Amino acid sequence: MAITDVLVPQLSESISEATLLEWKKQPGEMVQADEILIEVETDKVVLEVPAPASGVLSEIVKANGSIVTSGDVLARIDSEGKASAAAPAAAEQAAPAAAPAAAPAAGSAASSVASPAAAKILAEKGVEASSVEGSGRGGRITKGDALQANAPAASKPAAPVAPPTLSLDGRPEQRVPMSRLRARIAERLLQSQSENAMLTTFNEVNMQAVMDLRKKYKDQFEKEHGVKLGFTSFFVKAAVAALKKFPVLNASVDGKDVIYHGYFDIGVAVGSPRGLVVPILRNADQLTIAEIEQQIADFGARARDGKLTLEEMTGGTFSISNGGVFGSMLSTPIINPPQSAILGIHATKDRAVVENGEIVIRPMNYLAMSYDHRIIDGREAVLGLVAMKEALEDPQRLLLNV
Repeated sequence: MAITDVLVPQLSESISEATLLEWKKQPGEMVQADEILIEVETDKVVLEVPAPASGVLSEIVKANGSIVTSGDVLARIDSEGKASAAAPAAAEQAAPAAAPAAAPAAGSAASSVASPAAAKILAEKGVEASSVEGSGRGGRITKGDALQANAPAASKPAAPVAPPTLSLDGRPEQRVPMSRLRARIAERLLQSQSENAMLTTFNEVNMQAVMDLRKKYKDQFEKEHGVKLGFTSFFVKAAVAALKKFPVLNASVDGKDVIYHGYFDIGVAVGSPRGLVVPILRNADQLTIAEIEQQIADFGARARDGKLTLEEMTGGTFSISNGGVFGSMLSTPIINPPQSAILGIHATKDRAVVENGEIVIRPMNYLAMSYDHRIIDGREAVLGLVAMKEALEDPQRLLLNV
């Protein structure tokens, strides 16, 4: 008998423990090396635990819902064992489980027609290059093509468990424990409100210029870069322009010190089945509109699949939250500590406004910026938001850096 332990992967230094979700195999069933056995939920991400060896799952040491730490033994695999009669489906399950091993082949096949970055993404998704139409020169598959490619239905993760549906007869109740991510979100929001002297300033922006620019170039943009031209990239660029003019908006508080950051790592709030996550656009000032859109599309897809990494959600000097995608008209976003400011953007709607003494209809968006009044005065906050407004109403400013 050759036994191999299945261990909890190494967790980040900032994470002391995690929770096991649901075992995908039961004792007595066959498993293949690198087959995902269970997922471990931390307060930031969900980590997959693959089988370290092929064989029979001989024992589950930690049950669903158990609290675990780095290096804990979760289960044991007997590499010389045989599937038990109690698991008749095991042999059938073992065959398709070999599919992940074919993923590298997909990547190598893609390498002849796809860029290296695209080939890596296709391999991770398990998508054959032959099934993707390349938009690059000579039909070459770009990174944007790979990000938009759909994985085979069989490889898509199961849909998240929906909130319980309660009968309306009588007065029923059901108690459901918070996920680790939801509990962490609650903790950080309370921390932000208790530790920051938080105020919010508002302004409105006429989105006509951005909408005209997008309408004119969106088809060509998508063909060239393999990703749709959205609005978030314009807000990111406008925010960076304002942060450069008013560095305190990009600063953070550490005890009695103010840390001014000489870089612009912008967190973009993304909804996921597990809750709100905020992956970071590193060095956003150095990214093109296309690169920002590609990264945001990638973040959104991987947030839905629970594939974001800890590193991608750590840090950040300023955040943007877009409630407009859900139809929000106005809100007061909560600062993401240790940052000192956050921009909230909302739904763009046709509204009656006054221009040159006349009432006209314009596509308006209400901006809200919450800031920590301990280090940011009203002047910097208001002028910073005005700078964002001006950049959005005249996008050429972003090209000329004025």
